[in-house]
Amino acid sequence: MEKWKKTSCVLCAQNCGLETLIENNRIVKVRPDKSNLRSEGYFCRKGRNLAFHEHHAQRLDYPLKRVGDKFERVSWETAATEIGAKLRAIVDEHGPRSFAYMGGGGQGCHFEAAFGRSLMAGLGSQYHYNAMAQELTGFFWSWGQALGRQYMAGFADHHRCDVFLAIGWNGMMSHQMPQAPRFLKEFAADPEKTLVVIDPRKSETASIADIHLAIRPGTDALLTRAMISIILAEGWHDKEYIEKHVTGFDKIRPLFEGFDARAAIEVCELDFEEVKNVCRLVATKKSCMHPDLGVFMNRHSTAVTALEIILLAVCGRIGVPGGQVIPGTVMPLGSHSDASDPKLWRTVETGFRPIMGYYPPNVMPEEIMSDKPERLRAVLCSGSNPLRSYADTAAYEEAFDKLDLLVTIELAMTETAAMSDYVLPARSGYESWDGTFFPWNFPEVFFQLRRPVLEPMGERLETGEIITMIAKKAGLVPELPDELYKAAGEGRPQFGMALLKFVKENPKALGAMPFVVSMTLGQALCSGNLAALWGLLQTAPAAFRANAERAGFEPGPLMGERIFQALLDHPEGIWVGKCDPSENLELVRTADGKINIEFGEVADWIGGIDAVSEQKALADEMDMPLLLMAGRHMNMNANTLMRDPAWNEGRRACTLAMSPADAEALGMEDGQTVRVSTSAGSVEIELEVTGDARPGMVIMPHGFGLVYEGSVYGANVNRLTKNTHRDKLAGTPLHRFVPCRVETI
Repeated sequence: MEKWKKTSCVLCAQNCGLETLIENNRIVKVRPDKSNLRSEGYFCRKGRNLAFHEHHAQRLDYPLKRVGDKFERVSWETAATEIGAKLRAIVDEHGPRSFAYMGGGGQGCHFEAAFGRSLMAGLGSQYHYNAMAQELTGFFWSWGQALGRQYMAGFADHHRCDVFLAIGWNGMMSHQMPQAPRFLKEFAADPEKTLVVIDPRKSETASIADIHLAIRPGTDALLTRAMISIILAEGWHDKEYIEKHVTGFDKIRPLFEGFDARAAIEVCELDFEEVKNVCRLVATKKSCMHPDLGVFMNRHSTAVTALEIILLAVCGRIGVPGGQVIPGTVMPLGSHSDASDPKLWRTVETGFRPIMGYYPPNVMPEEIMSDKPERLRAVLCSGSNPLRSYADTAAYEEAFDKLDLLVTIELAMTETAAMSDYVLPARSGYESWDGTFFPWNFPEVFFQLRRPVLEPMGERLETGEIITMIAKKAGLVPELPDELYKAAGEGRPQFGMALLKFVKENPKALGAMPFVVSMTLGQALCSGNLAALWGLLQTAPAAFRANAERAGFEPGPLMGERIFQALLDHPEGIWVGKCDPSENLELVRTADGKINIEFGEVADWIGGIDAVSEQKALADEMDMPLLLMAGRHMNMNANTLMRDPAWNEGRRACTLAMSPADAEALGMEDGQTVRVSTSAGSVEIELEVTGDARPGMVIMPHGFGLVYEGSVYGANVNRLTKNTHRDKLAGTPLHRFVPCRVETI
């Protein structure tokens, strides 16, 4: 009889509910889980091909140590002992700034972050490098200025809006919200609603939009400033809302009054009357917006988000139904990094500060190559492949070669693992207990505890357990009393009381708490990850508990235990909380409780964005004839999570998209191999001539150039991106604006 097991997808941040059919410890079929409350039976071809992620020739089974130019198998005891000792010695000799943790769980497995950050803090370091700072920290910085905390942000309440702006976002391919293609099709088909897409090219989403503003690449900030100016000039702004809920309006208003919006929109290569109509819709209807990498990875990245927040605020669209709302969470995606805190580190060589607790991966090569005594010397890289995922592969290769110690915890022998001193085999999201904390719902708060559906092969371990072993060998875990182990075997309530007693007697152990619960309750539950989640739920903050009570969980000291048991009982996931929409603005944490739109250092930045300066800057920055959009969301890529190219067999998965006009001008034909060159380097790739590409712009997908079974599959776009081509505040790469040339080979 067939046995289907419930789980969720780890190939994008939506984590759609799935059911897997297991035979001989292999995934043989996948179907969508109709009982999943968030995805409701939706999934895409990535989830359908999940078996290619899980089962392939590069999966790691045993700990490996580099000896000369080869790897040798070693025991876990040897690996953990040597790594722990080397980390301790490097930090003791060179100081805590010499160590960085790069990881945090990526798209599907967030539980490791608690262990990685505890290891980092135990060694005295603040350096946490994470993919969040590759894409979203400028977004969270701006929202942190507006709302008072960087881990809070306004997300689209899309189910309740009448006008929906998709800005630099191709949701028909990239999702970024639950069931995005399904929602967008229904929204676009509704005659009472208006879908507006702001995107240089006619993407799959733009193709179904009511209004498509085909903006000139790199002019999003200029357009947004012009839109705010138009709204104020027409008197469409919400004066009552501004008076009641907004701080700083009078200070920033001069940035928009008297601004030459017509000239700005002309530089954006748009029609003024059409833009004005969009402004009217946004200001007078129930509107919200969904920006994405098209602006987050483009010119003026952080300033664009600040301008979008100002636009929303003057229209009264923050914290209201159908607007931009603050969702509830089980665990925030990061912490608040207060730039005024003198204890907060800046990077030694580049001077970047953290946002959301994360440092930008773009600066890591410079931090390693620095000649300063406190340079970065040791990196623990977990579930991350910077040699393909982050900008400037050549810079990373040179820098990683200089490290004193590189340890990679991974599922597969990735390009980064191949350069490492130690490679440690992790269990996948289908061999371990895990989950994610993405806040994609409102007012409900969803969580799914993913359970193992496969038995791990070889000596694979949960990442949390691996980091715990290293921490113990580095001397970061206190001696634990026998009664703590005994209580763990007696049950969770008994363990909770014993743990509380232990912490009262050993307050310094709080910093090592993930390791403590992993080594004790984790043994009883056969999962350190599971024990860590139990601990998190016992100490959940008041806001989470209030949301949980609204979702039907009985309040009191046992609430965390009840939620934990409910998650165990419902593998399809549950609503663990429910926000009160009427109290959304009460969550604002600024000094006066209002939305702050002054934006400090970014205000001057915004003030310099006008038609004249942008026209000149765009001409100066275009030192090559074409513009490369480095990264393309489509259903044939999944970052570097799908290493076996067989999942795309028969498809043109990695091509350079070029408009017919540009191809004709260059004398090129569909299917030929061309060379793409930028200031960073050159790659060869198959040309695809398509109307999907805008004239003057070429598009290349990310997640390729992977070495699989001795062959390179596709072209690595990050050979073409410079790590120094980045946002000046957040350090995020400007991948959507890379000047290039394309030549016939």
